[in-house]
Parts: sequence; C-alpha cells; structure tokens
Amino acid sequence: MRTINQTLENYTIQYPLERIAPLEQLLFIDIETTGFTARSSSLYMIGAAYFYSGCWRIKQWFAVNYEDELSILKDFFSFAADFTHLIHFNGNNFDLPYLLQKCEMYKLAYNFDNFEGIDIYKRISPYKFFLHTPNCKQKTLEELMGIDREDTYNGGELIGIYHEYVNKPNEEALRVLLLHNSEDMKGMLQILPLLAFYDLFNTPLKAKKVQSNSFVDYHGHDKQELLMKLELPTPLPLPIANLSNGCYFSGEADEGILKVPVYEEEMKYFYSNYKDYYYLPAEDTALHKSVATFVDKEHRTQASAATCYTRKLSTYLPQWDVFMEPFFKRDYKSRELFFELTEERKTDRALFSRYAQYLLSRMAKTY
Repeated sequence: MRTINQTLENYTIQYPLERIAPLEQLLFIDIETTGFTARSSSLYMIGAAYFYSGCWRIKQWFAVNYEDELSILKDFFSFAADFTHLIHFNGNNFDLPYLLQKCEMYKLAYNFDNFEGIDIYKRISPYKFFLHTPNCKQKTLEELMGIDREDTYNGGELIGIYHEYVNKPNEEALRVLLLHNSEDMKGMLQILPLLAFYDLFNTPLKAKKVQSNSFVDYHGHDKQELLMKLELPTPLPLPIANLSNGCYFSGEADEGILKVPVYEEEMKYFYSNYKDYYYLPAEDTALHKSVATFVDKEHRTQASAATCYTRKLSTYLPQWDVFMEPFFKRDYKSRELFFELTEERKTDRALFSRYAQYLLSRMAKTY
C-alpha cells in the first residue's frame, strides 16, 4: 500500500461549510474500484479531503496490488475515526455500501454509524431542471461551475490501467490513477457552492420588499404583478432564472426577485358539504338550507358539487395546491387554485416570505 498526501495551498471554498460542522470535523471521501460489486471486484484507492492546520489536504490510500485492499480499509477507517461528518458524491448509492461490503468480507467491524452523512448528489439532483442541466453527474456540475480538469479518463477506462499497473508497475500509470481520484476530490470541493440551491429550497427565505406593479403585456392588456425582493439564505454561485405557471424567479448572489401574477376578477368558493345547500339559479349562488328554505321552491334546486359556490369579486394570487385557505377557483373543473389578497394580508411580510418559499418549491417540481 502507498499513502500519498497533498496540501492544497491557498485553497478556499465558496460555501459556508461551518454551518454543517467545524471544518476540522468534515471528511470528504471518494473511492476507486475495478467494478460495481464488492465481492467480484477490487478496491484500489480511497481518497479523502479534509481541513487541517488552516489548509485543505488530500490523502490517498493506493493498493499497489490486489491484496492491499485490506490494509487500505484498516488505515482509512482508523484515520476517519477522528471526524464526525462524512461528505461524498452519490456515496449513499455506491461508495459507502461498497466499503461496508468489503468490511463484511474481511470480517472487519467498521461502519459509518457514528457519522453524520451528506450526499452532495442527493442534495442537488432534485433541482437539476431548475439549474437547466441535463443531469447531475459530478463532471456535468463541474462544467456548470466552469471547472476544467487535467484528468481526461473516466472510472471505467481506469480499470484497465490499474490492472496493467498491478502486472507491471510504472509511474505514468500511477500518476494517471492518482490524478483522477485527486481531481474527483477537488471537484467535489469546487462544486460545493451549488449547495446554495439546496439551501434556497430548504431554508426560510426573507421577503425584504413587496410591491404591486402594473404593466401592459404583449397583447396590449393591462396586467398586475406582485414583485418580491428576497434575501437568499446562501449566495448563489451563478445567476439563475426560471418561469413556471406565470411566476418568474431570478436570482444572483444573495438576492432574488420573484414576480407573481395578480388577478382582479370574480372567482368562486366551493362549499364541500353541497348536500346541505340549495343552488339559486337566478342569483347564481348557493345558500345553506337553514337560510334557503325561505326561498320559493321554484327558485331553488338541490346544489351539486359543481353548483355549490359563492362568488366574490376581489384580488387573488395563484397557488399550485392549498397554500392558503379559503381557496378559490374560476369554475368547478379548473385545476388552478387561488387565495384572496386581503388588505390584512397585503401588510403581512412573514406571509409573503412563506409564500415565496412555497412558490419556489413548486416551481422546482413543475419541470
């Protein structure tokens, strides 16, 4: 087994990792293997990145032969015991299960039970369409962040190189193998700022300013919109813009703008217990039977689910599902829901902060 240590001089990470834990408690890991199944392949490298004495460092355990994987496991888990948080990229699906299977094969009692785990892939992948990226592979995210690699190989191509190295060790093969793992580790550190998008959807937002704007649309119609200026929980590493269901979000650095259409029209509130109501066709409204019994029978009919409503002319904001009750609709079969923007709600800044969070979460899910 060979152990390689590298110090990343003047290396800073543009993400507040201290929110997760003290830097000295964080351990980033990435493994290299000759296959996907532990029992039929070899573990030939474990890479780790960690913060020590004011610098980020990379430590690699490399198997110079197939038998070295036992030594790698023992030395790595001994080293990892000093950390509390394990950070990886898609490690929940591969790296961690693979290492545990290897430990089981060698009857080693090591596990990850005492670690808090953070899977970068799992945190970012739900928002891939919001990020306008085709997938959330690490190299794709590196390209999104403008990160260039010296390494030109993928993991599959390196399997043959490793087998050749075992049969005939040479420095060039070793350099290529170490470089790929090292750049995986560096890339993991460099894409961390994208976790700001996870924070955007999972940390409370603050509406700093809320105002109503009037404008003329493309067809010459007068329209109104609600404009919210948002204070974002973590600065975004790149500007982003998205439009969904008439709502528009743009974000850059630590500020976001959310534009929401405002509707001034008559909408309907549907009562759920329609069997307790009569529908009055002439008034186009429903009344509870305790009141409607005084209406002439010729002017009332038993209400149905589709006719059991009352109408109200007011100002409304859209909602994908029930964010705020009571909710209104244009007609019974309509899937669009709205809530009334009352005078009291117009001054409720906390409500708008929650509404912005709600809209963003729904926008991320509509792609």
